[in-house]
Amino acid sequence: MLRKTIKVTALAAAATLMAGTAMAQYKPLEGDPKVVNFGIISTESTQNLKTAWVPLIEDMEAAIGLPVKPFFAPDYAGVIEAMRFGKVHVAWFGNKSAMEAVDRAGGEVFVQEIKATGEQGYYSHILVHADNNKINSLKDLFATCAARSTDFGIGDPNSTSGFLVPSFYVFAQNGIDPKECFKTVRSANHETNLMAVANKQVDAAANNSEQIARSKLNAPGAARNIKIIWTSPLIPADPLVYRRDLSKSMKAKIKGFFLSYGRLGPDAEKQQAVLSGLGSGGGGYTDSSNAQLIPIRQLALFRDKLKLEADSRMSAEDKAAKISQIEEKLSELKVLEKNLM
Repeated sequence: MLRKTIKVTALAAAATLMAGTAMAQYKPLEGDPKVVNFGIISTESTQNLKTAWVPLIEDMEAAIGLPVKPFFAPDYAGVIEAMRFGKVHVAWFGNKSAMEAVDRAGGEVFVQEIKATGEQGYYSHILVHADNNKINSLKDLFATCAARSTDFGIGDPNSTSGFLVPSFYVFAQNGIDPKECFKTVRSANHETNLMAVANKQVDAAANNSEQIARSKLNAPGAARNIKIIWTSPLIPADPLVYRRDLSKSMKAKIKGFFLSYGRLGPDAEKQQAVLSGLGSGGGGYTDSSNAQLIPIRQLALFRDKLKLEADSRMSAEDKAAKISQIEEKLSELKVLEKNLM
C-alpha cells in the first residue's frame, strides 16, 4: 500500500514538474469537442500519412461516437500549436514533440505504441548513400569537417530521432557543431531526408528505423540506395497525447479505443493490418503517462549541459549558474525516475 502511495505521489509530481510553468499558456477547452481533431506529425508526405492513418481514424470515429478529423501541418510545431489553441484534441507525437505538447499545449500522454515483435522502441540512424565508400562511420563523417565538403540532412527540431538523439549522441558527445562541420545543414522530415540521401542530394542525414522499414515497402529502390553508418541506443516507442482538460468520460472513450485496437473484437485482425501500415508492427498500444518522457527530458538536459561546457564565449560565472540549474533539474528527474520504478 505504501509503495502504491509513493508511486501515485511520484506520478503527480512528475505531471507537475513536466508541465512546468507552461500550464497557463495554453487555451482551455470550453467543454468536450463535438468534432475530435486528430493531429499527425509530418514525418513524411501528407498523402502517405493519410493512407496510413485514415483507416484508424475512421475506426476511432465509430468507436467513440463522434466525428474524428485528421489534422496535418507542414512541421511538428504546427501540430503542437494546434493542440495548444484547442484546434487539436488528440495527436500522435514522437517523444520530443510530446514533451513540447505536455509543457506548452496542455497535453497528457495516455498510451504508447508497442510492436508485435516485443520491441519497446526504435532507433535513430545516420545514413549515407550505399555506394559511398569514403564514409562508413562517424569517424569518417567527422573527417570531412576540415574541408566542410559535406551536405547534411537533419530532422525537424521537434523530432526525437531526427534531431534530439543525433544532436546529443552524434554531435554534442563528440564536440561537433554541425553548422561548423558541414557545408550545409538542411532540415526536413524523415521521408524527405531518406530520399535526399538515396538521390545524392545530401551526403548524409539523420533518420530512423521506422522510416527505413516504411521505405522498404513504399520506395524499395530508394531503401536499397542507403547505408547505415550509426545507430543510436533504443528510443522509447512513440506516445499518443490528448488534451488534459478533456472530460474523464471522453478520455476513457479515447483511451479504451486505443488499448483494445487490434486486440479485441471481430475486427481485430483487420485492425492489426492497419497498425502494421502505421509502422507500429501490429502490436497496438499500451497504457502510458507523462513519465514516459523522463528519459527524453534527461537527454535534452544532458545535451544542453554539454553545449554549455563547450561554450568558450560565456563567462565562467554565467556558465556555472546555468549548469547548476540543469543539474538541479536532472536531480529532480532522477528522484522521480527512482520512485516510479
